[in-house]
Amino acid sequence: MSHVIAAVSTGNQVSAIGIIRLSGSGCGLVAGKVFESKNGKPLQEQDNRKLVLGNLLDDQGRTIDQCMAVFTKGPNSYTGEDTVEFHCHGSPAVLASGLEALYKAGARPARRGEFTKRAFLNGRMDLTQAEAVIDLIEAESADAAANAAGQVSGKLHRKLTPIYDNLTDLCSHFHAVLDYPDEDIEDFGLENYAKDLKRDAKALYALLQTYGQGRILRQGVAAAIVGKPNVGKSSLLNALAGFQRVIVTEIPGTTRDTVEETVMLGSTRLRLIDTAGIRQTTDRVEAMGVERSRVAAQEADLAIFVCDGSQPLTQEDHDAIRLCLDAPNSIALINKADLGAVVQPSDLPFMDVICVCAKTGEGLELFANAVDTMFQGETPCDGSVLTNARQFDAVRRAYESMLAALQGLQMGQTPDAVLTDVEEAMEAMGEVTGATVREDITARIFQRFCVGK
Repeated sequence: MSHVIAAVSTGNQVSAIGIIRLSGSGCGLVAGKVFESKNGKPLQEQDNRKLVLGNLLDDQGRTIDQCMAVFTKGPNSYTGEDTVEFHCHGSPAVLASGLEALYKAGARPARRGEFTKRAFLNGRMDLTQAEAVIDLIEAESADAAANAAGQVSGKLHRKLTPIYDNLTDLCSHFHAVLDYPDEDIEDFGLENYAKDLKRDAKALYALLQTYGQGRILRQGVAAAIVGKPNVGKSSLLNALAGFQRVIVTEIPGTTRDTVEETVMLGSTRLRLIDTAGIRQTTDRVEAMGVERSRVAAQEADLAIFVCDGSQPLTQEDHDAIRLCLDAPNSIALINKADLGAVVQPSDLPFMDVICVCAKTGEGLELFANAVDTMFQGETPCDGSVLTNARQFDAVRRAYESMLAALQGLQMGQTPDAVLTDVEEAMEAMGEVTGATVREDITARIFQRFCVGK
């Protein structure tokens, strides 16, 4: 019997509507102590999933707000338990008073992610769906939201379940023959499962290949702006951000550290990193900034080389070019197009070279189109991609165990030796869906959530 928990589910800002949520056995009785319905019926006796008008009361019986309440009976609720929601006017003072009244009536404060955690523990969703809930809340692009929504609906779960079930059938068949030799059970032949093992290993490998796109969907593209001093790197970041995020002067070396800003460029979310200009310097602080620039470029998903198109290329430009070409993806921008062109696109060894003017915005739309082409993958954003490192690591371990099982099969190992690897694959896959996940991992996952979800 779970304790009744309560929390505000709509944040602490003033809004038109604010929602207080409760869950747990007996929550209808607890909520009924602070709610007086207009139809006179106690809250726990109201029709299931029907909004009811009434007054929300404080612990002294005074009206806090006129609101709507809805009682949902478990197990067909979000958490799988009885739940109640109060839909109030969105004053933080009203919501805080209502919450305090509920605590005095017998509820306790909900912990971070506790509603979704109860949904997971009660079998209303698996762990991929639970993790996708917070991804959906935090989504900063339409594609990220679409992918998270697909995972909430169980798309990733449906990709993994047939593989897990196949491995379960294999192991159960072997143990049934081993434990019940006198029963009329079809003889176990490991070679009969070789085709299935290869197919499932191939499916896991294909899933692993989606992680790059999934990580970018969730986190955005880490994009380092690289170039020598005074070519317009900071001006470019300001132009893309839409405000003066970085100080811009004519003095070389103004930017001495990496500065980050997240922007939507076309359909792609970029985590822009403005870096110190690449050059040799005796200034100790600037030299530290230059070293950080090199590290940022090496770790970025995209390196954006920027040069001053009105001036001939220098050795410092060529140093920055080499740094950018080592990145997984790179693009070149010839800036200051309004000052006349000395540098031509053919002078730069990049697949994509675009002439821009950070001051006027010229060419930035072409830049956005090029980045969209670079990072809009062919995999649909429907929830079927891996989106976080925990999932990727578990699927990787499952895949490696599958390969070990196939190798053992080819080498003629005994079935029990091969099945050890198969069971390790199942355990790793269970960490993705929650079938075998440890309590400490579960706790860490739900710590990402906000209170009230």
